Amino acid sequence: MLKIGILLGDDIGLEVVPEAVKVMKAAARKVGLEVAWSDHPIGKRGHELHGHTMPQATVAALEETDGFLCGPIGHGAYPRNDPTWIMPPLRKRLDLYASIKPVKSYPNIQSIHKNVDIVFLREVTEGMQSSDTVVAGSGEFRPNDDITIAARVITRKGSSRVAREAFEIARTRPRKTVTSVHKEPVYRLACGMFAEECRKLAKEYPDITLNEVLVDGFAMKLVMKPQQFDVVVTTNQFGDILTDEGAGVVGGLGLAPGLCVGERLAMSQATHGSAPDIAGKRIANPIGQIWSGALMLEHLGHPEAAADVVRAIERVIIDGPHTPDMKGRASTSEVGAAVADAVRAQSKIAV
Repeated sequence: MLKIGILLGDDIGLEVVPEAVKVMKAAARKVGLEVAWSDHPIGKRGHELHGHTMPQATVAALEETDGFLCGPIGHGAYPRNDPTWIMPPLRKRLDLYASIKPVKSYPNIQSIHKNVDIVFLREVTEGMQSSDTVVAGSGEFRPNDDITIAARVITRKGSSRVAREAFEIARTRPRKTVTSVHKEPVYRLACGMFAEECRKLAKEYPDITLNEVLVDGFAMKLVMKPQQFDVVVTTNQFGDILTDEGAGVVGGLGLAPGLCVGERLAMSQATHGSAPDIAGKRIANPIGQIWSGALMLEHLGHPEAAADVVRAIERVIIDGPHTPDMKGRASTSEVGAAVADAVRAQSKIAV
């Protein structure tokens, strides 16, 4: 039996996460997979119940699960300079070091490019993001009013394990190519260490081709000809920017899934933010979060259930219904129900 936690998050998280759970339950029933689901507060709800946006009770409960779904966090609206209102550092606390974000185009979805199929791997416990790189205080400080200093953390362990994840994923794909994105000529020690570890790993995977591209050039090539890339691995801040750019190339963040993995746990979380401007309007696209759930099912060893969800998503992308961001008029729950129905329809065909 799998143990999967549910964290709604903030704003549209309260709308899209239940749809992902609905679809995952349909897929689990189809393949006879038993799942114990549990709800845990995070974000604003966590603060209401426990006085903190990342309650210790939630962290302790998550450590007993196999993985969890987490909705987007509305930290942009949190009070400043209050240590109880923070972007919950779940990735750092639970050592979820690799963010896996597929970017794929579809013929009937308006996008800048077609025939795009990229998997981004982003290290997410190091780099410039101060909340993720330190256990106390901040990675940024201001010694006087005219100067701000920020620290970037790169380790061999962090670089090596996200690179290994990229090479393992590349082995499952036809093109068997990994592109390492960095800026070694400028950041000779920081990006240099990341690049060194990618090169070391490449020797263990003689069946995989390793290419290296500087981050600024990669950003240009991603806009001009994204079809040339297969599996891409990079550092935290570079990946934070490039994965959003990749989503924009194929039509937007509504379809963009994400999975953060560690040695044992996995966190399913879509790429998009909490979108407070449309929260409560029932028009948020749930497909990114649903697809994130499929990534979790595959990672936890149930590829047949994951494949059912992905096929159902693709059917709804082709036939509808669609939310307004995809030029449709359907509600969040209508799209989620359609994906769940498509999963169940596959079950009927299989019988």
